[in-house]
Amino acid sequence: MFRRIYAIFVSRNREFLRDRSSLAWNLLLPVGLVLGLSFAFDGQGDEYTVGVLQAEAEIDTASHPFLETRYIRFVPYDDIDEALRKVERHQLDLLIDTGPPTRYWINPTAPKGYFIEFALLQASTPTPGSVIKEQIEGDPVRYADWILPGILGMNMMFSCMFGVGYVVVRYRKNGFLKRLRATPLTSFEFITAQVASRMVLIMIITSFVYTGTHLLLDTRMEGSYFTLFLVGLVGAISMVSLGLIVSARVTSEELAGGLLNLINWPMMMLSGVWFSLEGTGETMRTISRIFPLTHVLESARAVILDGATFSDVAPSLAALVIMSAVFLGIGAAIFRWEQY
Repeated sequence: MFRRIYAIFVSRNREFLRDRSSLAWNLLLPVGLVLGLSFAFDGQGDEYTVGVLQAEAEIDTASHPFLETRYIRFVPYDDIDEALRKVERHQLDLLIDTGPPTRYWINPTAPKGYFIEFALLQASTPTPGSVIKEQIEGDPVRYADWILPGILGMNMMFSCMFGVGYVVVRYRKNGFLKRLRATPLTSFEFITAQVASRMVLIMIITSFVYTGTHLLLDTRMEGSYFTLFLVGLVGAISMVSLGLIVSARVTSEELAGGLLNLINWPMMMLSGVWFSLEGTGETMRTISRIFPLTHVLESARAVILDGATFSDVAPSLAALVIMSAVFLGIGAAIFRWEQY
């Protein structure tokens, strides 16, 4: 069995590496996006963001006049440690506990924090002890630091799903799968080889791109490189497995492309590639967790920005492993060798 899997694995790798245009595209696109977006948007955000310590998901604006201030995005937090860490990294301009008494935390090196503090003090009751100020110091998280996992995850998603989806459909359309069926190769062995091949290629390309952009832009890395690699590895397997479900029975490349886009675009928009989901509703955040990319990006950013350990990201890794097993099982069960 392993010899048959290895033979398919090697042949698929050679086929990909001989396609120089696809290889170059997978290497140059994420690098170009990271460089372009980092230079275009670093320090350009105009929106003020304030964290509000409370247990409820909805902010009660009547609890303090400051919460009715326009042009400020208020985000509720029930975990003070997480919120303070975001103030430290300049991801929150200010954190407030409406009390009483009113208590707020600010990073004195954050430019936006100065103006937000001024607005808060103007809206507060000017009595002794009614407002308590605390300062937190820390280096800011640049846009390049935050967007890098999103760009790499998006590139991984498209490469995994289209790289497998189109290839398997093409194999079925030109009769290659029909010829393989005459061999002792089983559908599970063929799918396993496809997953392994794409996983190895994607991890090599992603590691190369990450290393280059990390050295070029001096992006933040607070955690373990091994943990980050493990997150990418498990995430790649889950997304390749998802792509195999689409290609398991489809015979038209046009239909396969439509179905893959039907999955990819919602996953890209709802998984936090371009923007944080913290300010969205609870329903939206719950829906986003059905996508493998959400767990990959949350874990990767936790490792890179917050120094998360393996135990911290273990729940997300477990969810990705379960998804991979389900996707592989479905793909193997419905797999069709012939076009008709």
